[in-house]
Amino acid sequence: MNVDFINPFLDSLLNVLKTMANLELKPGKPNLKKDNLAKGDVSGLIGMVGPQTKGSLSITFEESLILEIMNKMLGEKPESIDEEVTDLVGELTNMVTGGAKNLLSDKGYEFDMATPIVVSGKNHTIAHKSDGQKIIMPFSSIYGTAYIEICFES
Repeated sequence: MNVDFINPFLDSLLNVLKTMANLELKPGKPNLKKDNLAKGDVSGLIGMVGPQTKGSLSITFEESLILEIMNKMLGEKPESIDEEVTDLVGELTNMVTGGAKNLLSDKGYEFDMATPIVVSGKNHTIAHKSDGQKIIMPFSSIYGTAYIEICFES
């Protein structure tokens, strides 16, 4: 998988959370992911299709982190993941993918974005839309961890 294609998604996540929630995340070490089990409690998944590639991106948040992001962005802190939280995860997924799309278009990559779907619950699964390798990368904060998964056909 092309690092030039992955880094804009990672940069975009950091930028969106810094700008929108005044939250700094610390990138961890990327790994190959072999299963479909999500590492966190709520995930946004978005498909992307373009002339050069087809794939999907997911962003998974631990409950404690997404509740703090909601608090920082909207001034509301629900007790648990509810419909407003899942709406926020969908919107964050859109914002991160849109930011990466802008960065990638500068490098000549173009793709269309689908509408994100959001899945929540302990031990939920993420079904990526392509058959390529899945890269997972953790981003940690004092409030919890977020995970980006990127899967593209080569």
